Amino acid sequence: MWRAAARYFKSELLHCGGSRSRIAQVDLYALAQHRLLCSATAEVQTVDRLCGSSSDHIFSPDSSILSQLNTPLEDILDAALLGVVSRYDNRDYFRSLNPYRSAVFSSTAEPAEYIGYGDPYEGTEVDYDERGIEFFMSEHAGAAVEAKEMERKKGHNKLQELRQRQIINETEAWTNAEAQYEEFIAEMCRKKLAPNLPASQLLLLGWYEPLRDAIAEEQRAFSELEFRGERASYGPFLCQLPPSQLAVITMHCLLALVMSNEKMGYVKVIQAALHIGEAVEQEVLIRKLRIGKAKKNETKRKGITKDDGISTIESGKVELTTSPELPTQATGMQKLRKLRLWRSMLQKASGSDPWGPTIYAKVGSRLLELFMETAVIRVPSDDPHVDASFEPVFQHTNKKFVCTKFHDGGYLFLKSSIMRTHGSKEQYDIFKNTPRENMKKIFQALNVLGETGWRVNKPVLAVLEQIWKEGGRLANLVDAEDVLVPAKPETNNLDELKSWRREVGIVKRTNYERYSLRCDVELKLAVARKLVNEDAFYLPHNLDFRGRAYPMHPNLNHLGSDMCRGVLEFAKGRPLGETGLRWLKIHLANLYGGSISKLSFDARVAHVDTHMDDVFDSAENPMNGNRWWLKAEDPFQFLAACIDIRNAVKSGNPKTYNSFLPVHQDGSCNGLQHYAALGRDRIGAGTVNLLAGDVPADVYSAIADRVHRTIEKAALKNPEASKHAAIARVLLGQIDRKLVKQTIMTSVYGVTFVGARIQILNRLKERGIIQDGGELFKASVYAAKVTLDALGEGFREARCIMNWLSECAQIIAHSGNSVKWTTPLGLEVVQPYRNPSRHLVKTALQDLHIRSVDVDSPVLKTRQRSAFAPNFIHSLDSTHMMLTALASNQAGISFAGVHDSFWTHAGDVDVLNKLTREKFVELYSYPILENLLLGFQRRYADLTFPPVPERGVLDIREVLKAPYFFN
Repeated sequence: MWRAAARYFKSELLHCGGSRSRIAQVDLYALAQHRLLCSATAEVQTVDRLCGSSSDHIFSPDSSILSQLNTPLEDILDAALLGVVSRYDNRDYFRSLNPYRSAVFSSTAEPAEYIGYGDPYEGTEVDYDERGIEFFMSEHAGAAVEAKEMERKKGHNKLQELRQRQIINETEAWTNAEAQYEEFIAEMCRKKLAPNLPASQLLLLGWYEPLRDAIAEEQRAFSELEFRGERASYGPFLCQLPPSQLAVITMHCLLALVMSNEKMGYVKVIQAALHIGEAVEQEVLIRKLRIGKAKKNETKRKGITKDDGISTIESGKVELTTSPELPTQATGMQKLRKLRLWRSMLQKASGSDPWGPTIYAKVGSRLLELFMETAVIRVPSDDPHVDASFEPVFQHTNKKFVCTKFHDGGYLFLKSSIMRTHGSKEQYDIFKNTPRENMKKIFQALNVLGETGWRVNKPVLAVLEQIWKEGGRLANLVDAEDVLVPAKPETNNLDELKSWRREVGIVKRTNYERYSLRCDVELKLAVARKLVNEDAFYLPHNLDFRGRAYPMHPNLNHLGSDMCRGVLEFAKGRPLGETGLRWLKIHLANLYGGSISKLSFDARVAHVDTHMDDVFDSAENPMNGNRWWLKAEDPFQFLAACIDIRNAVKSGNPKTYNSFLPVHQDGSCNGLQHYAALGRDRIGAGTVNLLAGDVPADVYSAIADRVHRTIEKAALKNPEASKHAAIARVLLGQIDRKLVKQTIMTSVYGVTFVGARIQILNRLKERGIIQDGGELFKASVYAAKVTLDALGEGFREARCIMNWLSECAQIIAHSGNSVKWTTPLGLEVVQPYRNPSRHLVKTALQDLHIRSVDVDSPVLKTRQRSAFAPNFIHSLDSTHMMLTALASNQAGISFAGVHDSFWTHAGDVDVLNKLTREKFVELYSYPILENLLLGFQRRYADLTFPPVPERGVLDIREVLKAPYFFN
């Protein structure tokens, strides 16, 4: 986005003889000015049944009250109940993953282009050929050049339009809420309709003005140099926004917390104060960016000069013009000192450093205290039932945005850090201080992920909407209705009453879960509805501390549920070509799941061919046909594939059919694949498809067979001579793939014996064959032991690697250090597991205890040890994904990644498969473990580490010929 804007301004300024320094500033200034002149209109969803649904209700379409208002009342109440709580993954030091995110819901995000930390324009070559636009024009250009210029301006206008929409979407929440409160209050007073408002609306409107006036008085007191005591600590930060906006933020944050908290109607002071303070900081940042980048020598604006308080525009530090008036009337030496102190405090508050939890607590506590002092709460007799709350959807419509800093990515205004460090300053410092050149491939890979365009699959969305409208329950959707609570029995029998209470508890928990799931579905549908007519939108990504990439918004993305994935498709289509239809059929079989997905490729294709009538019926008549698609494990994705296959076949020439459907290639127990590659474990490699085979190997079945043989052998022994013989006989017939699958999967994450025993006990309990509790426990103990032994035998070298990693981590943790390493792509990783410390923050409202983690906090030794092996493997699978993403981009094919699942168009699967294998071989051609040990020895020079374990005989290049490596 920024690059597109920069191109326009460069061309205009250079054509007029503008300097490079002006080029680096004019875009922000012009766009900010344009934003200030434009009014945004909020697109807010209606909250059904929020206060009832009677025909004479104010929310009824036939309401005579509503018809007299110029402003739709739905917009007003929605603005008041938006779930806009500022909740951070990077609470202490960074911008949030999603600044306006409620306790239950979150929003969508925008794409980012990460290029490092420097100036996005200075010394950067911009490639204009991709859009076919010529930006630098000769003074003597002819007619052809003029035509290109017209084309360029047309393209620029479209980019500017998208950019303007983007800015509006990101900043409209508080702005619209503030304006709507003011307008609505005036209109209700003018038309004398206030008595007809529901109780909740009266409360909100009644709270707004007193709170706004109280905040204004607080700001006045600070501006008149009355900043003794606590006011000196929070005053400068409280003066960064106008009172009306602070009032709206305070009300919204507190309402959202109270309504969405686990204990409905209650919220802890520390939680509320921190959330309100964070939300205020985010709005301050937004306003700075909107006003910033003005001309360096700008003269008086709105009566305030640069000398009066506006900081240097060149450095982007802007004093908000909506702050209280400067105390220019102060006279005398004492007042002059106070004036200088006032300016110094205000300048510090308006700097670029994050405020941190202490400032959040002080600002939030004061606003909360003012709210409690001014709000008069009356409980209405008819308490409204809230079914859902909605928050603004931050729509992503532009393709590129240049990120130049650690926490400068994702949004135009709502900044997000490149890494989700969860408040770890240690990780933040290491990441931020990493040389830009070392991070080049990381930024490039994030660009590739963020530049993949998406759109809503309208046919699938239509089916989803119909199912949801008819009450859910189908296609793994939650039931739209609650379970009826059983009536209390008319008896005094204690056992019957106890049983009834137990049943009531189960029903209530079920209904709570359904409520939460219904809210989740509603939110995802709201996002899809908003984006349904977009030609393309983009999902910017950032990293967790291990380097795994995630979309920045948590709602509608390809990492989500089957429902999310089913309603998403690529924005650009690609012809199926020679093999695309075959891969669509394989993809369909994979989505059906079960034993079908374990067949050979040819067998999967044959299975689909025998069900082509069902495919067509599902595509053409999904709700009233035979509903074959509902039998699939992933029904919505399966339906999307049925529709695409049907369209391709009916096109008459499938090879030229343009497909938008993402086709997945998934790793086979990918964690064990990485362990087998590290240990060159040939036996283990065969069970996870690193070697060629006619049919895909199934590691879960292979381990289950080993366990079965061991238990069968033990069962043949004399119980008097063997302590395991009796329990082995009980387990005969119980050992299968399902029993051991969870334990094998979690072995990659360092599952303990106790954890494995609990997993197997739960599976046995589900079957209900072993009724005796003591016998069930003994069976789970024995089965867990045999399963872990079988896993060790099947992955001998891999198990040695896992143990070596844990041993190294234990040595580091016992020295009081956190485990650190560098990934093959150059990402510096720090395990953030430290014991949080508590410190006291005194506020006017009450004393608050804040838990925080810093570099001096003691490490959690057990967690550092147990988490290192899985975290290290995750850092390797993220490296493989990024290498494949970069190679895919170089090859000109679309790429989307879900950790160990790589997506592209059906016609490009063969290319992706080739690249996936080549990059895996490239990754494990490096001495990864030797480099890790060398890094440890350099970082922890006073510690002694065991040597790298011996490895097996696997030739990693055999992966190139393994057809089911990713399949």
